Amino acid sequence: MKVILGLLQHACAASPAANLKKTLALVEQAAKQGAKIICTQELFRSQYFCQSEDHDNFQLAEAIPGPSTVAFQKLAKKHQVVIIASLFEKRAGGLYHNTAVIIDADGTLLGIYRKMHIPDDPLYYEKFYFTPGDTGFKAWQTKYGKIGVLICWDQWYPEAARLTALQGAEILFYPTAIGWHPAEKKSFGVNQHGAWETIQRSHGVANGCYVAVTNRIGLEKPVGGFWGQSFVAGTSGEILAKASVSKEEILLVPVDLGKVDQTRTHWPFLRDRRIDAYGDLTRRYID
Repeated sequence: MKVILGLLQHACAASPAANLKKTLALVEQAAKQGAKIICTQELFRSQYFCQSEDHDNFQLAEAIPGPSTVAFQKLAKKHQVVIIASLFEKRAGGLYHNTAVIIDADGTLLGIYRKMHIPDDPLYYEKFYFTPGDTGFKAWQTKYGKIGVLICWDQWYPEAARLTALQGAEILFYPTAIGWHPAEKKSFGVNQHGAWETIQRSHGVANGCYVAVTNRIGLEKPVGGFWGQSFVAGTSGEILAKASVSKEEILLVPVDLGKVDQTRTHWPFLRDRRIDAYGDLTRRYID
């Protein structure tokens, strides 16, 4: 089965309403251009508020289902497209998650994925805002293929990709918001970006599946800038298409899901896993 993926790469304004309106418009454009599975970037409704620890930012959160979810459901049904949308979820008073909603082509809310790995680095103070996810790693059968969704910091963990792929995911989607720390860009920027791209491409190799990554662009002070370069990697980790560093664009990428079975048959990593020997993976460290 062949399907066109649509990744929405853009900058974000200060107004959540404006960002939602813009993203809905980009979904419509992507659908009209043939995209069948469309993915937003991480937390697209606002600028990246985790640069500081500010209780006022919790006002940006919303319920799921809620207004944004409903808006995307209407578009999914109208254009018969699958949509992955990244939202700041208010689950209850004092309980917030970094969450993706997965909507099928008939407008059905198939489910949610709550970000499992939560970072805490300079200007990325996510532990202040987000409770670690409790959904576990999941895959969903959509009209256009079986997909898995992970979020940003999850992309560094091969365990997350593997457990999602083991549920049959043919494409791993990673809504993302990542950029350079201004004090580190000159010395480490090239290597940091290279590591980010390489680790995600390796998930495609190890699991014989496609990997689709949507990242934002633009300068949101004090972060030195988000590095864009959204991309789709093939079942052997090859780059099929990559967006620019700073240009707003809809990255449209056709993929052939038949290659997933073909790759996994010729490179049978799943067959040769020694599941009897992996028990220590559940330990923090082996002393």
